[in-house]
Amino acid sequence: MSPNNKKKLDLIRVKLDKLDNKLLSLIKYRTKLVEEVLKLKEFKKEIVDKKRINFILRKIKAKSLKQGIDPKITNRIWKNMIWSYIDYERRNFKKK
Repeated sequence: MSPNNKKKLDLIRVKLDKLDNKLLSLIKYRTKLVEEVLKLKEFKKEIVDKKRINFILRKIKAKSLKQGIDPKITNRIWKNMIWSYIDYERRNFKKK
């Protein structure tokens, strides 16, 4: 890699690091919202809502296409996020 390209790469990586920090803040906020939702669930079987999951994934696909984002990327990100939060809810579910 040329020195000029290395410098450009370093600048882009700084921007990515800043963006990652913003994403972490959003994930923290999302986690707080999930915790609020979890408090409303009375039974562990309420944690997985397949209709809601499918609705979210369809909506994300449409928005991705509209914004010119590869829907395979966003689908994978959202599926991983959804199932990560399902796992989180299962681990933190407290029967009332």
